[in-house]
Amino acid sequence: MSRVTLVTVAYNSAAVLPTLLASVPEDVDCVIVDNGSQDTDEVRHLAATHGAELVISEHNIGFGPGCNLGAAHGTGEFLFFVNPDATLSPGAVEALLAAADAHPEACAFNPRLREGNGKIAFKRRSKLLPKSLWLPREAAERDCDLPVLQGSAIFVRRAAFEAVGGFDPEIFLYHEDDDLSLRLRQTCGPLRLVTAAEVVHLFGESTVRSPRTAALKAWYMGQSRVYACRKHGMSSAFAVALRDAMMQLLSPLTLLSARKRAKHWAYLRGVWAARNAPGANQPFLTD
Repeated sequence: MSRVTLVTVAYNSAAVLPTLLASVPEDVDCVIVDNGSQDTDEVRHLAATHGAELVISEHNIGFGPGCNLGAAHGTGEFLFFVNPDATLSPGAVEALLAAADAHPEACAFNPRLREGNGKIAFKRRSKLLPKSLWLPREAAERDCDLPVLQGSAIFVRRAAFEAVGGFDPEIFLYHEDDDLSLRLRQTCGPLRLVTAAEVVHLFGESTVRSPRTAALKAWYMGQSRVYACRKHGMSSAFAVALRDAMMQLLSPLTLLSARKRAKHWAYLRGVWAARNAPGANQPFLTD
C-alpha cells in the first residue's frame, strides 16, 4: 500500500492536468476530484490513462470541500493536496517522506514552491496572523517551521488532517489553507518547509482567465476573508476588509483594466455580503 495519496481538485482543468499526472511517481496513489466541470469526459480519460481514481461531484462544492471528498477516497498515511496546475519535481515525494520521518513532531509540510519562471513562491504571512508572526523573506532559504501553509501543495499526516476535521466546509474558496494551517498547528504540531522537495506551480492557470472568472474568485476571496478572520479572532474583521476593498476599487489601475474592475468590484461585494453572514459558502451572483 502506498504511504501517500495525492489529491487534486479539478475545475475545468483538463488542459493542465496531464503535466501534473505525468509527474506523479508510480508508487503514489492519485485521486482526482472533478468539481462540477464541463470537461469531465476529458478528465475521465486522463484518470484512466494515468491510473488515477476519479471522484465526480455533480456541482462545484468548493476547493476545501473538494479536498475533503478526495481525502475520503484515499488510503495513504499521508495526504498530498496538489493544485492541478502544479508539477512535482523528481524526488519531491521522497524528500517530503524523509522530512516527515525525521520530524515526527511536525504534522504537515510544504515543499519549496516555484513559479513557472523559476522564482520561489513563499507564503510567509497571512491575514489570519498578527504581523509579529510573519516570517522574513530569507526564511525560504532553508528548512524551517512555518506559521501557515501554502495551499497549492500541502503534505499532511492523515491522522492530523482527520483530527481537525479537514478543511472547513464553510469556506468555498480562499483562506481555507490558512484556516487549516492554524488548526493543525494549534492541535497537532508544527508545520514545516522542506526545501529538498520542489513543486512548480503556475498560480492561477487551473481555470480560464477572464473578467468573470476574476470576479468569481474575488467575491469568494472577500467573503472568505471576513469569515476566516472572525473565526480566528482577528479584530475588526469586516471593517478592515471593507477598507482594503475600497482602496483597491479606488486605485487608478481599476480604470485601465476591465478584469481588475470586475475583480475589485466583486471583492467589495463579497466583503459586504459577509458583514452578517455566518459562513463563506453562499452562491456568487453576477448582474
